[in-house]
Amino acid sequence: MRFRQAWDDALYGPDGFYRRERPAQHFRTSVHASALFGQAIARLASAAGLTQVVDIGAGSGELGRVLRAEGLDVLDIELDDELPSVLTGLVIANEWLDNVPCELAELDDQGTPRYLQHDLTLGDVVEGNDLDWLSTWWPLAEPGDRAEIGLARDEAWSDVVGRLDKGLAVAIDYGHLRDGRPAYGTLTGFRDGRECAPVADGSCDITAHVALDSLAAVVPGGTVISQREALQVLGITAARPAYELSRTDPLRYLSELSAAGEAAELLDPGGLGAFGWVLPEGLL
Repeated sequence: MRFRQAWDDALYGPDGFYRRERPAQHFRTSVHASALFGQAIARLASAAGLTQVVDIGAGSGELGRVLRAEGLDVLDIELDDELPSVLTGLVIANEWLDNVPCELAELDDQGTPRYLQHDLTLGDVVEGNDLDWLSTWWPLAEPGDRAEIGLARDEAWSDVVGRLDKGLAVAIDYGHLRDGRPAYGTLTGFRDGRECAPVADGSCDITAHVALDSLAAVVPGGTVISQREALQVLGITAARPAYELSRTDPLRYLSELSAAGEAAELLDPGGLGAFGWVLPEGLL
């Protein structure tokens, strides 16, 4: 069995990880870091003239609660839910695509890319559309180099965009671009808030970074910007309040100081701020 199938079974099978666990129990996302993130998404929807947000990979509905408080209609779609045939409004896929299982490949000693099996040993030779994707987006250089073949993610995102009716779609995820692909891939696991070995037995979340540029290329006019850049455009700033405010209005000072700390986490170029947003060019 190839690793992609084992990965899918481990997350979404009858005894899969997401049949038993909630994402917030095992890893922290921008949604968990601060309500400021959801408020920025609400401003994006408002700027686009949209009153509904579709949250794909909604988890426990943390983003939806913030958006509803901002007066928006929200459709929560969990990781393994079927998508509606038509999607309307602003579609947000925040850390969804990293949990879309994809094929893994490794270059053998003869320089031939081979699929990885469920136990991460070498299997069949990569061919067809998977080979075309590797050649275009993640060419392997040295024996032992690994890649996550992003074709399944590209197809999933193309499917989402193809269902849009009077709407826009934004994918937000940790990822990489062609010039900065990691030589040995990014496959990993998470359990109880800590990184662990990506064992495909249903005991942990299994995830891999997203090839953001290939994702953007499947949609006409798609582009990639950093989360830091996107949130700054949407009004999030980590500027600390003036110290004088602590004397005139100490409660407001503490509130604004706390918000600045939360904003700093969202904008951190070495953390959440390094996430990529895949969106239509000109939306921000």
